[in-house]
Amino acid sequence: MFIDYVTIQVKAGKGGNGCVSFRREKFVPMGGPNGGDGGDGGSIIIKVDPGRNTLLEYRYKKVFKAEKGNNGEGSSRTGKSGEDMYLYVPVGTIIKDEYDAQLADLCEREQEYVAAQGGKGGRGNRVFKSSTNQAPMNAEEGTSGEEKALILELKLIADVGITGFPNAGKSTLLSVISEAKPKIADYPFSTLEPSLGVVKVHEYSSFVAADIPGIIEGSHTGLGLGLQFLRHIERTRMLWVLVDVSAPEDPLAALKALENELKSYSAILAEKPKFIVATKFDSAIQANLLRLKRQCTRKKYSFFVISSVTKHGIKKLIEQSFKFLNSNEYPEI
Repeated sequence: MFIDYVTIQVKAGKGGNGCVSFRREKFVPMGGPNGGDGGDGGSIIIKVDPGRNTLLEYRYKKVFKAEKGNNGEGSSRTGKSGEDMYLYVPVGTIIKDEYDAQLADLCEREQEYVAAQGGKGGRGNRVFKSSTNQAPMNAEEGTSGEEKALILELKLIADVGITGFPNAGKSTLLSVISEAKPKIADYPFSTLEPSLGVVKVHEYSSFVAADIPGIIEGSHTGLGLGLQFLRHIERTRMLWVLVDVSAPEDPLAALKALENELKSYSAILAEKPKFIVATKFDSAIQANLLRLKRQCTRKKYSFFVISSVTKHGIKKLIEQSFKFLNSNEYPEI
């Protein structure tokens, strides 16, 4: 199951208390204070694990507590520090506080963030000895560890985001160009979660594509799959905007609606590089195909025509996308 948004509670360990103790050893004159310090509490650290791709394990277990530090002991023995607790997350996880303010963006392998700092151990009475206080009877208590409510939000990292209205052919295209096997069915919203696939270009060249669940009008306000899909598009370097030219609906209206949803969600998203891709060429309504092509030519959009069934145009789309990702130069219209 793909889970990309969870809330959790983290509590770092309390520091151990310092000890009040005095030397009482036979044949050791002038025994003085020897109370040890308390150990530090364990911290909670969120760390990237490249092998993970979902936040599923945090859906049910919500509270995480690190070990507390042990108290100090006599003979100047320091208490054992609490073990740090590691919470592992996928690459692309954003950490926010309960007020939705971003604290960290874990977008690199092995990157980590101290989500809750463990408490400091208290000092034992040995450190309070002075010329005027030879037998201190006081020691410090350990401090409390940090306690926070956190939001974990996953935004997939991919080179190409494949988007469009439901049933535009996104999942089928991804299954054809990569080894990804998204669940595909012949009804709206057949894709309920993003899927990633590695697209091989040449023997030693590839890029990562993400099939993003379908947009509907009002997605930027949370309608349909709404924000669940839009957050993942933000991570992509470019978009393939798929428009079904086999459907009786007006392809220009579909393209305009898709552009409006991207713009309404984020101005930056609206400016992201795009290739407009006419899909289902094998059963296309030619008038719709020609209208969409003219509109893209008028707006100077990079335009491609494909069929996932016959593989028409797919090689060209892949090669031109790879070229753009490496040069930032749009193909000639």
